[in-house]
Amino acid sequence: MGAVLYDFMAANGWEQAKSWAKQANRIAPTLVGGSKKHGGPDLGPSRARQAWAELGVDGRGVADEAPQAGFVGMPRLTPRMLARLQGFPDTWIFGKGKTAACRMIGNAFPPLVAQAVGMKIKECLNHE
Repeated sequence: MGAVLYDFMAANGWEQAKSWAKQANRIAPTLVGGSKKHGGPDLGPSRARQAWAELGVDGRGVADEAPQAGFVGMPRLTPRMLARLQGFPDTWIFGKGKTAACRMIGNAFPPLVAQAVGMKIKECLNHE
């Protein structure tokens, strides 16, 4: 995760981005889409938030932007960061609302997995 998100974390001049990326360079927990009855976007229940914390991420919410220069503490991920972790291209548009975007990203089947499944189906159909 650290290598995948380093450029986002460093985008606003956060001095700790490189060290954060190094310690966060492991597989991220599963993203969740959230529930309308539980309020705004976050990174899941207590157990998931603990796993995010081990990667140096505050999972109690989702940020509007990457950490600024001088930021101290654990950063929160943005919807764009979550989308990249889920395998979406950076150009994919989820709309303006952070909560709705996080729900779409977390509930989506990862595009790269869908592509792999589709390619296998195509391969099977071509062999008949």
